[in-house]
Amino acid sequence: MRTRLLSGLFAATIALGAAAPAQATVTVLKRSFENMPQGLLDAVLSPYTAGVSIVNNLRNIEDTPGVRIAYTVPGYAWNTMSNFGGGLIRTLTGVLELPTGVILLFTDAEMEPLFDPVEDNEAIYVYDDYEDVYRVKFGVHYSGG
Repeated sequence: MRTRLLSGLFAATIALGAAAPAQATVTVLKRSFENMPQGLLDAVLSPYTAGVSIVNNLRNIEDTPGVRIAYTVPGYAWNTMSNFGGGLIRTLTGVLELPTGVILLFTDAEMEPLFDPVEDNEAIYVYDDYEDVYRVKFGVHYSGG
């Protein structure tokens, strides 16, 4: 029995040593660890982010004064709810990408982001100097295009 065990271990060692190394990437894990805490921060900042969006829209969109006044209160409520929900969805996608990122760590496969607005939309604060390690982007305008 001992010789069988040693032969099996020897065979496993040879097989693992002969396997081609995978070009593992940590992109999905990195994105997961960025989205989990920053999504919660997006949700907390949603009233401020909504206010910034409303002010920008009032300055940049040429509507009549009546439409601007009528839009402000319901628009603020809508933007606050949209940004709050977007932050929670961002956190959830970070949680969902964590086990997937661990599995993909041992392969050369990639995965597209589950929640594109984080990548595409503007944010209140973006710090990309160390983007290869950890990108800081919070206060995302989820209701914007």
